[in-house]
Amino acid sequence: MRILRVGVHAVLLELADGDEVDAWRAELLRRRAVGELRAIEIVPGARTILLDGVTDVATTATLVGGWGPPPAAGPATGDLIRIPVEYDGEDLADVAAAWGTDEAGVIERLSATELRVAFCGFSPGWGYLTGLPPELAMPRLDTPRQRVPAGSVALGGEYVGIYPTASPGGWRLIGRTDVTLFDVTADPPALLTPGKRVRLVAVAATRDEPVPLEAAR
Repeated sequence: MRILRVGVHAVLLELADGDEVDAWRAELLRRRAVGELRAIEIVPGARTILLDGVTDVATTATLVGGWGPPPAAGPATGDLIRIPVEYDGEDLADVAAAWGTDEAGVIERLSATELRVAFCGFSPGWGYLTGLPPELAMPRLDTPRQRVPAGSVALGGEYVGIYPTASPGGWRLIGRTDVTLFDVTADPPALLTPGKRVRLVAVAATRDEPVPLEAAR
């Protein structure tokens, strides 16, 4: 682990991989809960954790550096968020070919896999979902699409993601959902936050009305 100062009120932990991020995130949350760590925000990334809003950067860096490796993070707990997905994405056939199966096989594998939000980024409400084995990682498109519709479910590298709003994007589109992923009037505004458990549930047809954020919580 490498610890860096970021500005006047933040510390960045550079870690080896996503598993180490999960372990340190759980440990930091635990220590903050018992008063051993003072930080306003604990923000995980793919290979980093940012501790923001610390009062004394040097002391915090020394403190964290002296704790030693935390135990591996256990299975995710808490409520399971079910996202209804219509699997009709234009890249579904390509994903099936890469996985050595048919489209039904892709749907079955994704529906049977419990995912977890590893971290958030890219756009408000976007959660990077982990849980698929490394051999199912999908390369991003060589040329990103100029516009991907909101609610598109996609694969990019080792992650599954859902576009909260329409935007450019280079991930492999496999389906779509009507669930609202980001609502500024909700608390919290984002449905998918680090540590949440997620299940993609296959549905046969598109809903007539969008599914409100509250219904999916």
